[in-house]
Amino acid sequence: MIDPHLATKLQQIARHLEQTFLGKSETIRLMLIAALAGEHMVLIGPPGTAKSAIVRLFAKLVQASYFEYLLTRFTEPNEIFGPIDIAAFREGDYRRRTQNMLPESEIVFLDEVFKANSAILNSLLSVLNERVYTVGGQVLKVPLISAFGASNEVPNDEDLMAVFDRFLLRVRSENLDSYHFHDLLLKGLAHETSKITGNYDRLQPVLSSADLHRVHSGFAPRLQFTEEFLAAYKGLVFQIRSEGVSLSDRRAIKLLKLFAASALLDGRPTADPSDFFVLRHTWNNLDQAEILEGIVGPVLEAWFREHPEARRFGAADVGLDALIEEINRIRDLLTSDRPMSDIQLFSHLKALNEIKAALQAIGTQPAREATARVEQLLGHVFQSGKFAQ
Repeated sequence: MIDPHLATKLQQIARHLEQTFLGKSETIRLMLIAALAGEHMVLIGPPGTAKSAIVRLFAKLVQASYFEYLLTRFTEPNEIFGPIDIAAFREGDYRRRTQNMLPESEIVFLDEVFKANSAILNSLLSVLNERVYTVGGQVLKVPLISAFGASNEVPNDEDLMAVFDRFLLRVRSENLDSYHFHDLLLKGLAHETSKITGNYDRLQPVLSSADLHRVHSGFAPRLQFTEEFLAAYKGLVFQIRSEGVSLSDRRAIKLLKLFAASALLDGRPTADPSDFFVLRHTWNNLDQAEILEGIVGPVLEAWFREHPEARRFGAADVGLDALIEEINRIRDLLTSDRPMSDIQLFSHLKALNEIKAALQAIGTQPAREATARVEQLLGHVFQSGKFAQ
């Protein structure tokens, strides 16, 4: 039986992560969905975009056996799967000592996962897909809930495609826009302070691995979808394929688990079109992300216009209040008598245009009023002759 308070626990984890990592709400939701569905996710982006930190904090909030490793082409299998059991080997039995290693872990984080050599990648395939690890003649069942990978770039080597395919969710991790920067500094300082004071190490788990294993064993009844939902999904899949984005039948079926997990996260009994946001993260290369946004975005906007209470992500992860606060901060800087360089001026104007686009994405009356304030401020700057200084 699934814990009736599961959705509350999951939302508590999401709130804690969102309070620590600015602009990562959708990434956080996808992490929780992956764990609920027993699927895997990879974060792609440049160094310093919180790929490792967000997975580590997630693992601290889930009471589960955890394994993390930074892979290189020189990494040996015994560093991941455990050293050879010498005593057993002397008796003619080839096995590994897997305690505290990947084969006995429930949450796994593999940094730079696509830099691993073929010996490790071949073993990873069966671990990620079948939850088994074979050593010698022994087949070990792996209690893996979800594996999270990280990489600076999308793999382009054919030998890596099989492992890449096992990560059903592909999420871009990028530096934040300029209008996030002030809050980014504040949250970053709070996170670093928590490490210095020891509060980070004293964090108590919110959810247990047993909770997630119960979800997995009781997931079948959730895989019920209305004919209307399936028809809409079919239309999206074939539109995605027609645009040249490869989406295999196997992945299309597995994505249904993610839709069901998204509904569970919200406490809904069945999936609805708001869960199609997951499809934005099924690209095979970064160029396809924009194509998927163009296909999925209009479907989501149409749903949210009819169901505004269901909207989850607004203004690129920043609430309306935070955007208005940033408008006020920039206004004070632009209307002050303090001298300003051209670089500073262009930076503020760029931030205002980003805020304007974010406000337009929200589309509510307060957001439209804030948009008018941005336009008024932009007009003031151009009329003030600051560019001529």
